[in-house]
Amino acid sequence: MDMLEAVERKIGQFIAELNDTEVAALYAKLPHGKRLRAKLILRIAGVSLPVVKTAAVVEMIHAASLLHDDVIDDAYTRRNKPSLNALYGNKTAIMLGDILYSKGFFELNNISAEVSKIISNAVVQLSLGELKDVSLSKTFNTDKDVYLEMIYQKTASLIEASAGAAAILAGKPKEPFMIYGRNLGLAFQMIDDLLDITQDSETLGKPALHDFVEGKTTLPYIYLYESLSETEREKLKAMHGKVLSKEELNWIMVQMQERQILMKCYAQARELIDEAVELMNALGEDALSEIAMEMIDREF
Repeated sequence: MDMLEAVERKIGQFIAELNDTEVAALYAKLPHGKRLRAKLILRIAGVSLPVVKTAAVVEMIHAASLLHDDVIDDAYTRRNKPSLNALYGNKTAIMLGDILYSKGFFELNNISAEVSKIISNAVVQLSLGELKDVSLSKTFNTDKDVYLEMIYQKTASLIEASAGAAAILAGKPKEPFMIYGRNLGLAFQMIDDLLDITQDSETLGKPALHDFVEGKTTLPYIYLYESLSETEREKLKAMHGKVLSKEELNWIMVQMQERQILMKCYAQARELIDEAVELMNALGEDALSEIAMEMIDREF
């Protein structure tokens, strides 16, 4: 996709402008990922210099958040490769994240005040979400609304802002695109939380049920907890945030299957996607319906 190449070149240019060989070498080591947010911006707003710049900034901000995320989560792999903090230590990963954030903010000022506001507000949300994620993992969280607010801030806010900023640049109505982006982001994270349970560690590039072992009580665990008896609830709580034995892993998986918890979570994500698709179809934005469906049809 040539449009994405323009974004990659722009990011390369932004990095080169920092005039620091160490930063350039470190950035080159980062996996590119799917560039989902950039694709979204380009699909909504087409290709012009402000659009390409916005997409480049958003991807730099996303990369910065992942660098910090890996340090916070003690994650030593990212997409099946050693993470930057595993290779060069936490200090380097944090500083590279700070550099990408700061350069991104600096470049936002050259786009437009409105785009700058919408993206930087999302980064505030994202940081609040990160903090919430950390504090929530200290205990077993049974409050679905708290979980939804956290994933909105941590994941959906930047996708929502990407869609909103693109709509502004394209002269399209901002609101429906923001709802679309928000729904996409929430569904994306819900599916991610499902994949943590359903996929084997080979495919995921991290241990199965990693989230729960890390102390994260994602939607499937909240729904599972709600459906268990008092004794079983205590049993589940006792496993939270610990390395699990084969038996314990198996018990959780069996309970999830028997109570159709995963289907329930998938249905909730699907509902968000259907609403997003409907909104875009009403505006004649068929290409955006496709992106929405791609989000939900990931490997199970």
